[in-house]
Amino acid sequence: MKSTYFLLPLSLFLCIGCSQKTFRIIDKPIVWNKERRLLSIDYLKNRHGITTDSATINPKIVVLHWTAIPSLEASYDAMNPPTLRNTRKDLTNASILNVSSHFLIDRDGTIFRQLPDTAFARHVIGLNYCAIGIENVGSNKAKLTKAQLKANEQLIRYLQKKYPIEYVIGHYEYNDFRKHPLWKETDTTYRTEKTDPGKRFMKRIRKHIKDLHINAVPIYK
Repeated sequence: MKSTYFLLPLSLFLCIGCSQKTFRIIDKPIVWNKERRLLSIDYLKNRHGITTDSATINPKIVVLHWTAIPSLEASYDAMNPPTLRNTRKDLTNASILNVSSHFLIDRDGTIFRQLPDTAFARHVIGLNYCAIGIENVGSNKAKLTKAQLKANEQLIRYLQKKYPIEYVIGHYEYNDFRKHPLWKETDTTYRTEKTDPGKRFMKRIRKHIKDLHINAVPIYK
């Protein structure tokens, strides 16, 4: 009895078991103009004590955030203007430079690049000058998704291959660096309370990137 063979398209074989999206970054730049550049240089000098004519960073830390804004477009719109457009005195008293991040990840895991990796962004007190920021659309009530977890893992792996990343932290952990050599904040009283992106999410992301051997958050007695 002859055996019957069926020839299937090669693409079908390649896709079997591949439920994850292909890793890609979509450019969605926020405004980077002279005003934002000069405000960034001013922030580096006044808040971090770094005098430079270049609004750039040398990445050593990746900081994960959530936007506390319900949609991607609203999150993008909040970070797009060069200057702050709200009444939060805890931020505007330090600088009118708007908050921003290098990457913005939607609920479905789509990754958008808002700024070049080495551009300065205001997103974490004391560490902006060496930190890449990753914002995730979500909040304490809208917990980050499995797709966002996977996207953050892929993005961290991508960045770790490009730069000497020493730490991956949640925004709420920035205070743990107050006695660390990387900490640079000229005002010892300038602090904001943060919970993002949640302790459970950070526990999960650290489990996923354990093989990268990235340093734990420093602990001082």
